Amino acid sequence: MTAVAAFLLAFPALFSIVNPVGSAFIFDAATAHVSRPDRAQLAWRVGLYSLLVMLGALWAGSYVLSFFGVTIAALRLAGGSVVALNAWHLLTAPEHREARKQEEVGPTGQAVLDMAFFPLTMPFTAGPGTIAVAVALGAERPSHGLGLVGFMLGVSGAAAAIAAMVWVCYRSADRVAGWLGASARRTFSRMMAFLLLCIGVQIFITGIEDIALSLKGIG
Repeated sequence: MTAVAAFLLAFPALFSIVNPVGSAFIFDAATAHVSRPDRAQLAWRVGLYSLLVMLGALWAGSYVLSFFGVTIAALRLAGGSVVALNAWHLLTAPEHREARKQEEVGPTGQAVLDMAFFPLTMPFTAGPGTIAVAVALGAERPSHGLGLVGFMLGVSGAAAAIAAMVWVCYRSADRVAGWLGASARRTFSRMMAFLLLCIGVQIFITGIEDIALSLKGIG
C-alpha cells in the first residue's frame, strides 16, 4: 500500500512539472530538421536520460543537500519560487516561452544525437524545477524498513512512468502536433501552466510551513 500511495503522490507532481504532452509540441519544432529514425532515437535517449535525472534526485538528492548544508525547507522555497515564476511566464506569454525554448534546442553544431542530454533533457525536459520536485519527494521517504522500500518503489515507478510518457510523446510528436491546431496547443499550454503555477505555490507554502515548525520547535 505504501508503494501505491507513493506512486500516487509522485506521479501527478512529476507529470505536471515535466509536462511530456505539452513539451512534445516544442520537441517537434526543435527537431524538424532531423530525420524520423534519428527523432525516434532522440526520443528514446531523452526518455532514458530524464529517468536517470529523476531517479538521481529522488534517491540521492536529499543526501547531497545535507552534505552542502542545505535544508529541505530552503530547497522548497527556492524550487517553488523557480517553478511558480516559470509557470507565470508560460501562463502570460506561452508563445514567447516556446520560442525561447526552441532557440535553446536549435542546431548548435553538435551531432544530432549529442543533443539528447543537453539541451533536450537538461534543461528542456528535466530541468531545475523537476529536480527540485524530485528531491522534495525523496525527502518524504520513511527512515527505514519496509516502508522505505515501498516508498522508493512507488516514486521510482512514477519516474519510470513519466520517462515512458516522454519517450512515447516525443516519438510521436509530429503526429500529435498534426492532430491539434495552433489554437488548441495554446489553450493546452495555458492550462498546464496554471496547474504548474499552483504546484509551485504549494511547494513554496510547504517550505514556509517547514520553517514555521522548526522555529516553533526551537521556541
